[in-house]
Amino acid sequence: MRRLTRNTGKSEQAIKPIQQSRVKKILICRPNHRLGNMLLITPLVKEVSVIFPDAKIELFVKGGAAPIIFKHYSCIKHIFGLPKKTFKHFFKYAGGWIKLKFKRYDLVINAVHFSASGKIATKMARADYKFFGESRDIESKKYPDYQHAGKYPVYALRSFLEKSGLTIKPQPVPLMDLQLSREEKESGKKRLNELVGNDKKSICIFTYATGKKCFSVHWWEKLYERLKKDYPAYNIVEVLPVQNVSQIGFKAPSFYSKDIREIGAFIAATEVFIGADSGMMHLSSAAFAPTIGLFSVTDLTVYRPYGNGSIAVQVEGEARDKCFEAIARILKGARAVD
Repeated sequence: MRRLTRNTGKSEQAIKPIQQSRVKKILICRPNHRLGNMLLITPLVKEVSVIFPDAKIELFVKGGAAPIIFKHYSCIKHIFGLPKKTFKHFFKYAGGWIKLKFKRYDLVINAVHFSASGKIATKMARADYKFFGESRDIESKKYPDYQHAGKYPVYALRSFLEKSGLTIKPQPVPLMDLQLSREEKESGKKRLNELVGNDKKSICIFTYATGKKCFSVHWWEKLYERLKKDYPAYNIVEVLPVQNVSQIGFKAPSFYSKDIREIGAFIAATEVFIGADSGMMHLSSAAFAPTIGLFSVTDLTVYRPYGNGSIAVQVEGEARDKCFEAIARILKGARAVD
């Protein structure tokens, strides 16, 4: 599908002047169901809401994560949620695409330039202006972090809008943001306190990840034992995946929930989150928790956690020293500069 759609939209990329005040209805396309991918478009949504503060934004997505993630985003007017399993709910899936064809917008944005379904959705939607997500004018010298999956869409959109005549104020790319409420944060602290039963601060680990991103039982058990030895003044707690499995055999006090916001609030109550590249790692970032992302097979420059003092660690073999160096930096307050 990527090969078939590689030229989609290129003929429509001719830049036309955009009147900022006339952009009132915007569609952002990201037909994907994965938690991490949905969280990675929150910086783009925040950027769009700042540039067009009077506009209402609609999302064209897949699965049920988006309504939960964007629950407190007042700028979001409507979410088109295609079913996660296409053929099991084929008529609902087809109906979502058909509805898209009959809607009209002022601006349509494809969030991810390499998404075939995103390009098709942008092509199908009726709008005065369309942006298919790609820019050839982003220089590594000007934006050394442009390859990041959450930042590239923002840089690319800024480039497109500047060519269209808008003046974009230079500022850091927005952070991923779950927009947890005060009540949700307080509930997260309460759940953590109930779990550990003491006043000590807590270190949170997430030992699961999909496929080759998942570190072995041996690797995690060694890390857990060293955490207990090096940080006796801290609780070590584990957040469990939806599969309810643990690479350390449930040795640490564990928290299980299927509620994304509930998990995010729990992580936000801890001092640092440690986990491999996964949707849960991005959830930790979006909850504004200092996050240590462990990378072994995926590209660190593309998916690293950023903001909130977060640190990405390239793990080689059984080595854990870099991970503990990162933990020490965060707990001592010497946080990395993004």
